[in-house]
Amino acid sequence: RVKLVESGGGSVEAGGSLTLSCAASGYVNSRSCMAWFRQVPGKEREGVAGREGIAAIDTEDIITYGDSVKGRFTISRDNAKNTLFLHMNNLKPEDTGVYYCAADFFPDGRASFCPPVSHPDATEIGYWGQGTQVTVSP
Repeated sequence: RVKLVESGGGSVEAGGSLTLSCAASGYVNSRSCMAWFRQVPGKEREGVAGREGIAAIDTEDIITYGDSVKGRFTISRDNAKNTLFLHMNNLKPEDTGVYYCAADFFPDGRASFCPPVSHPDATEIGYWGQGTQVTVSP
């Protein structure tokens, strides 16, 4: 069974930094596509479709970022610990939202490649965590 557990969210002032972690278990491994999405206030009723792609990394460490976070956020993964990270710097109030870890994989172990995280199809990724709240005050 796949399990994705986010941690590291919290409240911070604008200009501050946070690092989110996502501990993965089950079929998720170094050959999986893994990504971060966020859902900002007011978009909750849109469900998964209302989530904004933030960053994605796949089996060949091909990385894509959403335009709103380029140059400020960095995605990385520790394959030995099966953990995904999102390092967030120079946070802005508009970064406030619930941040979700997500993953996709092939059960037979084939490499899973991520679509560009800002592509509309990116939210069709198969597995999601429960989310962690990030609040940035002015």
